[in-house]
Amino acid sequence: MSPFVSDLTREVFRLWREFHWLPEWAVVTLIVAAFVLAGWAANQFVFGLLRFAVRKRDVFWRGVVGRARLKVRIAVMIVALALAVTVSPMDPAPTELIRRMLAFLFIITIGWMLIGASDMWAVVYLRRFNMASDDNLIARKHVTQARILQRVAALLIAIVTLGLALLTIPAVRQWGMSLLASAGVVGIIAGFALQPLLTNLIAGVQIATGQPIRLDDAVVVEGEWGTVEEITSTYVVVKLWDWRRMVLPLTYFIQKPFQNWTRETSRLIGSAFLYVDYEAPIERLRTELERICRQSPHWDGDVISLQVTDITDRVAQVRCLASARNGGATFDLRCEIREEMLAFMRDECPEALPRDRIDLGRLNSPDAAPPARP
Repeated sequence: MSPFVSDLTREVFRLWREFHWLPEWAVVTLIVAAFVLAGWAANQFVFGLLRFAVRKRDVFWRGVVGRARLKVRIAVMIVALALAVTVSPMDPAPTELIRRMLAFLFIITIGWMLIGASDMWAVVYLRRFNMASDDNLIARKHVTQARILQRVAALLIAIVTLGLALLTIPAVRQWGMSLLASAGVVGIIAGFALQPLLTNLIAGVQIATGQPIRLDDAVVVEGEWGTVEEITSTYVVVKLWDWRRMVLPLTYFIQKPFQNWTRETSRLIGSAFLYVDYEAPIERLRTELERICRQSPHWDGDVISLQVTDITDRVAQVRCLASARNGGATFDLRCEIREEMLAFMRDECPEALPRDRIDLGRLNSPDAAPPARP
């Protein structure tokens, strides 16, 4: 016990002897009320000074002070109650129990404050990036890193805070030691139980640093196309094209192959395949493809190509290529090319439509085999 608290305790006992006619509970109530009132006044005074000190500083410090107001008030009240219980004329046993409870709550409150500070850092840091722009690769990169690291930091702070808080309770002190040092039987059991969580936690750090995926990336997972909607500390939510959500663990994107359509840039080349007759005028089809792309709002003005990529016993396979600014625009452009090319072949170029050929001369030849009878 510090000299200040010892002197304060002696002064309280001296006053109690002067007011010996008051019951013990009344004295304890008066002491607690006095300390709580003093703590509230000190909290108001300190926060007034802090608001004055940070009024011209950056958004981070103003946000930290604003968010910490309630938490600091709770911490000050806990300290005031601890001092009141220490100097009050209570029995040693209940005094020690209450002080341990207050120490537990104080440590939890400090951890809560640190998590709030990390949240505020993420909010202020992400204000510099615009996710709504078309070319948002840099923004997606930083937003992904900040959100994953913030959640990992919050989880680590929570684990350390809980471990330190448990150390204040003798009955569960070993749990706190095991949580902090991963030692003993409890630590081994907790390690096995938390293995999936820790594995995903490490995967989250790998994703934040290596960034195989980012927020708003267009990906193909499990045969489904969608965009990365949310990345937490343990799982990833992929919004599929039909508004369904696919939830995958973070380890999926470290251990399994998947397609990322926006890894380096959001621009993509889309393909549309047509099956045409041998007599199809390829140059006319190529000219029509250029016309379709140039008038389409989805084309980005870069790639246009039409090539015959295969020939079967009945038709020729034609591949149309065109580029667009992102995955969604590429899909719409591919559909538009198919629709417009089909309409063109039907209305303007029917000779390009596939046909079956029968050699009537050969069928009427005397050497031709007679048709089979049923």
